[in-house]
Amino acid sequence: MRTVVVIGGGASGMMAAVAAASSGAQVTILEHKDRIGKKILSTGNGRCNFTNIHQEPVCYHSDNPLFPWSVVEKFDAQDVIAFFLKLGIYSKNRNGYIYPNSDQASAVLDAFRMELERLKVNICTDTECREIRPGRKGFSVATNRNTFRADRVILCAGSKAAPVTGSDGSGYDLAKKLGHSILPVLPALTALRCEGKFFKSIAGVRVYGTAAVWSEGECIAKDTGEIQITDYGISGIPVFQVSRYASKLLYEGKEAEAVLNFMPDFTKEQMKAFLRSRAETRPEKRTDMFLIGLFHKKLCDLWCRMSKIPGGKPAGELTDEELVRLTSLIMEFRVRIAGTNSYDKAQVCCGGVDTSEVSPGTMESVYVPGLYFAGEILDVDGMCGGYNLTFAWASGYAAGRAAAMNRPYE
Repeated sequence: MRTVVVIGGGASGMMAAVAAASSGAQVTILEHKDRIGKKILSTGNGRCNFTNIHQEPVCYHSDNPLFPWSVVEKFDAQDVIAFFLKLGIYSKNRNGYIYPNSDQASAVLDAFRMELERLKVNICTDTECREIRPGRKGFSVATNRNTFRADRVILCAGSKAAPVTGSDGSGYDLAKKLGHSILPVLPALTALRCEGKFFKSIAGVRVYGTAAVWSEGECIAKDTGEIQITDYGISGIPVFQVSRYASKLLYEGKEAEAVLNFMPDFTKEQMKAFLRSRAETRPEKRTDMFLIGLFHKKLCDLWCRMSKIPGGKPAGELTDEELVRLTSLIMEFRVRIAGTNSYDKAQVCCGGVDTSEVSPGTMESVYVPGLYFAGEILDVDGMCGGYNLTFAWASGYAAGRAAAMNRPYE
């Protein structure tokens, strides 16, 4: 019986262990925290959005852009749903986002624990992997406790995001010592810290709009949804979706700017005409009041100050120039990005083990036969909405099957 050691007991590690054990291998999970699957408990706001019906290549990012999809398309959302149904997780669909019917992330973790127990997978917690040594007859894995022998090793140690759950970046050093390249690891799916003392005055506002990242006069990425204003900058799903691009620009020493459009369904000409019509409908309204009902009052007050329009001025007396200034603030609100939130507040990271050094069919290292990778340790990051977990399941399944059977999953 082939022995497989899985380093890391997160989503991809548990999936890799289940896949390997189901394929006949004797499996051990080495987890340096006190229990496995901690990060799963915080996903989907505690409800675990474990996959998404809407799958396409643009949902995944990597410096090697073909790699993520070549993995996911072999174990897609329907495969994920079917897999969890066998484990007892009946799912519900919320606009394509798939959750356990119980709305409990703990149910997903419990289902994995029961399956790992059924498959007699050995789980060693509080076990820190310090070195992976390839040899003629497999591997020896040195830890803070003892040394484990294995025919195959699957490295699923995660990224540097949310280190309190176990992802502290230690897996990158293990991979690097075995000859693998590590692309810059940066926070992704996180909030952006922006310049501007006014943010404290509008903190707490939630508003529908488009968040875009610009650099050197070019729009790098954008997304639309509910934007959340914080006392230090901007947050919310559309901001999370574009944050990886801001991280990379800042890492490269380039300037990055956030451009917010609070009326993305309008053109500038339409917006200006709409404001003029609104002002003429109630010309006696004060300028700082005539936008009430359209936008949050905190935003109305800010835009009046920034456009240098007296708040007490009757709306009917607004000039074309003043309406243009208001329109620009509403549809092209520009702030300089000073940074992102740190790793401990990021959901995932971009960067990691260079995927050009990993076979997408088996997840096996091109340098070290018998060494496999899965999950966030790789240079793959997905959009919000269950995509990062989908990649974790798909890559873990491929790695586990290949490690046990020595052939790609088909």
